Amino acid sequence: MERDIYDEDHEAFRDLVKDFIKRHVTNEAIERWNAEGEIDRATMLAAGEAGLIGLSVPEEFGGAGMLQDYRFRTVVMEETIAAGAGSLAGALGIQDDLAVPYLVHMGTQEQKAKWLPRMATGEIIGALAMTEPGAGSDLRGIKTTAKKVDGGYLVNGSKTFISSGATADILVTFVKTGEGNRPDAFSLVLVESGMEGFEHGKKLHKMGFQGHDTAELSFTDVFVPDENLVGGKEGLGFVQLMMNLPLERLSIAVAGAAAAQAGYDWTVAYAKDREAFGERIIDFQNTRFQIADMSATVDALWAYVDRALLAYKDGKLSAEEAAKVKFWATEREWEVLDAGVQLHGGYGYITEYPIARAFLDARVHRIYGGTNEIMRDIVSRQIAGKR
Repeated sequence: MERDIYDEDHEAFRDLVKDFIKRHVTNEAIERWNAEGEIDRATMLAAGEAGLIGLSVPEEFGGAGMLQDYRFRTVVMEETIAAGAGSLAGALGIQDDLAVPYLVHMGTQEQKAKWLPRMATGEIIGALAMTEPGAGSDLRGIKTTAKKVDGGYLVNGSKTFISSGATADILVTFVKTGEGNRPDAFSLVLVESGMEGFEHGKKLHKMGFQGHDTAELSFTDVFVPDENLVGGKEGLGFVQLMMNLPLERLSIAVAGAAAAQAGYDWTVAYAKDREAFGERIIDFQNTRFQIADMSATVDALWAYVDRALLAYKDGKLSAEEAAKVKFWATEREWEVLDAGVQLHGGYGYITEYPIARAFLDARVHRIYGGTNEIMRDIVSRQIAGKR
């Protein structure tokens, strides 16, 4: 089913993305990223030069100024995932969907001027540091503290499962600045790589997204100056996180839809080419039926995600609707990719094939951004009229 949410500007941008992929996203590059466990700086700088980063950064700070039109970011995800480069899609997403928005929407003018121009070029890599060893979806359970001292804060604690955590130059870090677990007890501070007492921990070895670094972080009396308090005011951290969660969850839904589409396309191509018992496997009825199911699922998935994209553009995507589209999209993604692996047979189990890498990458989509169980709880509470 043909999608109709893009205009000429989006399609022209798609051509730019495809050109970037042709030049930089080769099988050799994907193998190198997976072996090194990170996307190299040269690739990130090239992405910045090509205009693939900083899409929501205002033009005055060197970006494209696409504050609400997430369709451009969707194009980037569609094309990078279709190229079998899920790790690159993940790295670009952490920069543009998790790190940059906190400065664009909530940063002071000084913070924007200092960081956004170099984040838009890929010179500065950003990340979001929320999760801790004892606190995942329950963010109020964090233990990392920021104690007020003369001229700033002393940060102590640790974070884990931080995407881009090993390579980030600046981390939007969720900390406790007050007592208890009321919303106003939390703040966001910008921790810079190289600050005394801050350490990038070991890269964590994951089943998926092997070319995108995930790491532990530790903070021991890290002095963070007052000017690195996001928004310039203490006690806003929880509210700031809640403000960006719809975008974060929409981005995961889009990634899920893009991966489902890519998995379907790879499977159809494989089924047409692969022969068994003297016939193409697409000529077997069972294969055709499974592919028909995949096709219908992908069409329905895009229809839902596209509606969410337009709602976000119009400022109408609520936290509950974002939670709903996130869990529904990632569940459907899993179903499509699982069917794709099965139809690839033994080759579907080999990570040389993009269907295998996408399958492994997809597993975390039902976990991060809030587990799908938490998403269902958010949605059901809203339906029941409970807070």
